[in-house]
Amino acid sequence: MAEIRRFGFARHFRAEPTSYVLRYRRGRLVQSGPALSFFFMPMAAGIAEVPVEDREVSFLFHGRSGDFQDVAVQGVITYRVTDPAKLAGRVDFAIDILRGAFLRQPLDRIALILTQLAQQLAQEYIVKTPVRVVLAEGYEVIRERVAAGLAADVSIVELGLAVMSVRVSSIKPTPDLEKALEAPTREAIQQQADEASFARRALAVEKERAIQENELANRIELARREEQLIEQEGKNNRRKAEELAASERVGAEATAARDAIMAAAAASRIKVQAEAEAHQVRVAGAAQAESLGLVEKARADGLAAQMAAYRGVPPATLYGLAMQELGKKLERIENFSLAPEVLTPLLARLLRAESARAEAGSTGK
Repeated sequence: MAEIRRFGFARHFRAEPTSYVLRYRRGRLVQSGPALSFFFMPMAAGIAEVPVEDREVSFLFHGRSGDFQDVAVQGVITYRVTDPAKLAGRVDFAIDILRGAFLRQPLDRIALILTQLAQQLAQEYIVKTPVRVVLAEGYEVIRERVAAGLAADVSIVELGLAVMSVRVSSIKPTPDLEKALEAPTREAIQQQADEASFARRALAVEKERAIQENELANRIELARREEQLIEQEGKNNRRKAEELAASERVGAEATAARDAIMAAAAASRIKVQAEAEAHQVRVAGAAQAESLGLVEKARADGLAAQMAAYRGVPPATLYGLAMQELGKKLERIENFSLAPEVLTPLLARLLRAESARAEAGSTGK
């Protein structure tokens, strides 16, 4: 935008290097060129300022594809002014000489022209193409068609414009159609994700199985080694027991031999003692027997003498003496029984003795 300053009744105009200025006085072009700077009288001057730098126009339009689906195309057109005088003659670029702003909106008009032409060129492709092809290949095709169409359009050339580039940034269907189009791909991706998840789970299960098999193999190996250890410990214990038994057997044999020797010595000693005692007993027995023989002989001689003394004594007297002797031996007699076999012969003999004594007395008288 140009800069206008006030100096009394006069004005000073200064344009940017990217602006092409056309100065008119009383309806006649008196000066033109880029980046002009001059004084002018506002009552008799007219100024047009045409931007000559590259400018961008964004476009967004909707179209219907060959299968009757709505799509939205969005992009940017870059253009520049190649003939400012021609463009100023076709589009009003007059500026307010007090403020330096455009009196109309020439840039919006140019943008509208370019957008409509681009929409027309893109629609010619979209209406003949299915929506899937438009979404897949439309970016490059639309860009090339719009760029070529604008470059070859006569109205653009007559305006003194040149299209530098065309960019298509987006081609989108309606939200419902987009969801419908995304569904197969989304499902395929989800299926792939599920398959990947299943594969991951299968791999995890396989790894878990391998881990469990490894643990089981480790446990089996540990059990086998433990069995070997137990077997070796058993062998060691048996060997210890055998060695201990052998040692104990040797000790027992030594003890038995010692005990046998001691027993033999004791037996020999006992035998000697027994022989000595037997000799003593024999000697004592012989002496005792000799003394007993003498005693018994003396006792027998006494008994023989006593029996000889009692040989002529009547039996009744003997019985009486026996009773008397018996009475001396007994301190108390609670019961005394005489069998008839004993008493009858005694009474008979007593009666016979009394009768004999009686007869002897009568005979003596």
